[in-house]
Amino acid sequence: MFVAYLIFAIAAVGTIASTVVLVLAILGGIKFRRSAAQDRKLQEKWASKLPPVSILKPVHGNEARLKQCIESFFRQDYPQYEILFAADEPEDSALPVIREICARFPHIPSCILVTGPPPWPNAQNYCYHRLAEVAAHDLLVTSDSDVEVTPDYLRAVIPPLLDPKVGAVTCAFRGKSAGGAWAYFDAIGQTVEFTAGVLMSNLMEETKFGLGPTVVVRKDSIGSIGGFAGIREYLSNDFVIGNFIHKAGFRVVLSSYIVDHMSPPMTFHRMWERQLRWVMGTRYSRPKGHFGTGLTFPVPYGILGLLTAPLLGYPVLGVTMLAAAWLNRMAECWIVGWWVARDPVARRAVGMYPLRDLHGFILWCASYICKRSLWRDNNYVLLKGGRLVARRADGAVLTPDFAEPARSRSAGAEQ
Repeated sequence: MFVAYLIFAIAAVGTIASTVVLVLAILGGIKFRRSAAQDRKLQEKWASKLPPVSILKPVHGNEARLKQCIESFFRQDYPQYEILFAADEPEDSALPVIREICARFPHIPSCILVTGPPPWPNAQNYCYHRLAEVAAHDLLVTSDSDVEVTPDYLRAVIPPLLDPKVGAVTCAFRGKSAGGAWAYFDAIGQTVEFTAGVLMSNLMEETKFGLGPTVVVRKDSIGSIGGFAGIREYLSNDFVIGNFIHKAGFRVVLSSYIVDHMSPPMTFHRMWERQLRWVMGTRYSRPKGHFGTGLTFPVPYGILGLLTAPLLGYPVLGVTMLAAAWLNRMAECWIVGWWVARDPVARRAVGMYPLRDLHGFILWCASYICKRSLWRDNNYVLLKGGRLVARRADGAVLTPDFAEPARSRSAGAEQ
C-alpha cells in the first residue's frame, strides 16, 4: 500500500504540474500573438530602409522537398540579398538541385562552396563558419536546408536586428510532413510540444537561445562570441549561438514569424534517432530545464493514476485523472498547434495527440540513458555542457583538436 500511495502521489504531482504547464503555454501563446502587432509596426518602420542580407545554407543530400524549400528563399520580397550554399563533398546529391535553381534565378546572387571533410564534429556549424567568411553582407541569416518560408520571411526577421542592442533573431517553427505516418508523428510533435516549450520560455524570461530553422545575426554579434568557431564543439549549435550572444550582452528576439520545418519520410527508427538527438541536445544544453520537462507530460501520470487509484479504493478518481490528462493534451494541440502555430494538421490530430505526449515522455527518459547521438554519417558522444566528439561509422574518432586546418585541394566555390 505504501508503494501504491507513493506512485499515486507522483501521478498527482505530475497531473498538477502538467496542468500548470498548459496554462503557461496558453499565456505564452497570448503573448506571442500580441507580439505580432508590434512586429508589423517595426516592419513598416524599416520597409524602405532594409539593408542587404546574406543567407547561409548548408546542404546535405537531396532531402524531401529540397527543391520547394530552396526555391522559397529565392522568391523573397526583399530589395537585396544573396544566398550562399555549402556542402561537404562535390558529389553531394543536393548540388544538382541547387545549381538548377540558381540558374533559374540569375538575378539573385548565389554561390556554392564545397568545404571538404569537416574538421569539426558538427559539420553544419563548420559550413556556417566557411560561408560567413565569404558572405558579402553584415547581416547573416542561418537556416536549415529543410525549411520552407513565404515571400515576406526576410521582411519579418530582419527589422528587429537593426536595433544595435539586438544580437540575434530566431523563429519558432511548425512541422510539415513530407509523407508517411512517422513523418506525420514527427511533424506534429515539432508543432505542438516544441512550440509549447518555446512559448513558455518566452513568457517566463528573456529569450536566451536560438532555434535551428532560423537564427539571424550580425557579424559584430556573432563575432563577440568568437564567430562560429567559438561554438564549434557543441551539438546544439543553434541554442548555443543565441545563448552565448545573450551572455555577451545582446538581446535575442523571438520573431512572431513561424517557419515550416520539413519532416521527411522515415522509418520509426530514423524518427527515434532524430528526436533523441534533439532531446539529448536539450538535456546537455539546459540540464535543469530539461529535468523539469519530465513533469510536463500529463499522459504518463494519468496512466499511473488509473493503475494505482483503484488499489487505494478510488477507481473513479483514476479514470478522472487519465481523462484530464487526455483532455490536457488535446487542448494543447488545438491551442498551440492551431491557434498559435496555425498548423491545419493540428486540428485533425487533436484526438490522437496524447499518444505523441506518451512518446515524448519515453524520449525524455531515454535521454538520461543514452550518451550517443546519430546525425548524418557520424555517431556523436556527448560531453559535459553539450560539447561532443564524433565517431564515424568505421569507428574512427574525431578528436577534439579544433585547430583550423589548411584548406583542402578539393575545397572550392562556384559563382
